[in-house]
Amino acid sequence: MSARDVVTADGVRIHIREVGDGPGVLLIHGWSLSGEVWDRQIRVLAEGGHRVVAMDMRGHGLSDAPLDGYDIGTLTADAETVIEQRGLGPAAIVGWSLGGMVGLRLARRRPDLVRALVLVASNGVAASRFDSFPFGVPAEAPLSSILAGEHAHRVSLRRSAVGDPFKDTPDPHVLDWLHRVSLQTPSWAGGAAMRTLMCTEQTDLLDGLEVPVTQIVGTADPALSLRGARWLQARLGSVLIELDCGHYPMLERADEFDDALTGALTGLPTANPEVNGADAMSGHQV
Repeated sequence: MSARDVVTADGVRIHIREVGDGPGVLLIHGWSLSGEVWDRQIRVLAEGGHRVVAMDMRGHGLSDAPLDGYDIGTLTADAETVIEQRGLGPAAIVGWSLGGMVGLRLARRRPDLVRALVLVASNGVAASRFDSFPFGVPAEAPLSSILAGEHAHRVSLRRSAVGDPFKDTPDPHVLDWLHRVSLQTPSWAGGAAMRTLMCTEQTDLLDGLEVPVTQIVGTADPALSLRGARWLQARLGSVLIELDCGHYPMLERADEFDDALTGALTGLPTANPEVNGADAMSGHQV
């Protein structure tokens, strides 16, 4: 495995893990964690003939953590930079939770760089309730509670934040590992990224989406509306795979998840159809 940094236009170093050869796959993690959570999938996909890059979003893992820049547009631009600088595209994007929102925006904004989108524990559209997305709970109460806990009791808040979304109580070693990874994200980055997760609404990106979409979700995920995932499937005519787990299908149902993920990537074209100049330009404006 090759570990390196990609530098964004605003000078932020984005840490990546890269391994394998073949069609490109970009793995994007969720809130407060890092590309480390994809360790098993990096190996499985690389052994299956893919070139895999797992990025640490800014403020997470081993990437730089500036004071600001955690809005969905900037996080998406960071992922775009990773693909372009590493010559990875057109890539299959696998986005988990917040990473799914980044993946959806990237697929709509730069269809020339994305050949497929796999949303893991995410619908890509919203993590809370909006008028245009009437699923889940309104953001205000949980967001206020999380931000207050992040300010006053960051260490204990992070442990519950990474542990509670499992369907069943996780193995203590797994929880210790996730807690350690989460604490690499400083409070300013964690708070800002959580605002983005809870307050972003992207239903407008669904119209004109050009890439195939697969959702892999847990039926007992307390952080995801299953009704919202089914709504997205009906809206897009996409593939929805439901596993008996919580918010961590790659950990809770690892074998089933790996089968679902590799199945979603099997038979994909290695390049998107040619995108004309007008379409590519309009994609940059999303």
